[in-house]
Amino acid sequence: MLKMRLSMGGTKKRPVYKIVVADSRFPRDGRFIEKLGFYNPLLPKDKKERIGLDSERIKYWLGQGAQPTTRVARLLGENDIMPMPEKGNNPQKAIPKKDRKKGEEGGEAKAAEAPKEEAKAAEAPKEEDKAAEAPKEEEKK
Repeated sequence: MLKMRLSMGGTKKRPVYKIVVADSRFPRDGRFIEKLGFYNPLLPKDKKERIGLDSERIKYWLGQGAQPTTRVARLLGENDIMPMPEKGNNPQKAIPKKDRKKGEEGGEAKAAEAPKEEAKAAEAPKEEDKAAEAPKEEEKK
């Protein structure tokens, strides 16, 4: 299967990517069929030099059945070469990594924690009410 993907280059802590067409079995930075452009993530989004694309060749390879990766599809969508892909849904992203659990265990653990927290929250106002009532009784005497 043909893939349009990013191939990493550059130096340490200064990545620069080539947008290439490659067989999906080849390594990420290995052999590729054709270079279609480049992407420099270090430049600001408004700079023209951030992304360079050969749109005619990209359209050719899309016609030949090459599948872009998610990141390449977004880059092509931003440059109006193909429709913008739908945004993915990652509900786990909002949860800190240390609190994430694999599979259903995470959901069950959080479901078990929620009633405990609610019970604590329900008990707290009762104690506050008692504390508030005590001075009133003293004032009456």
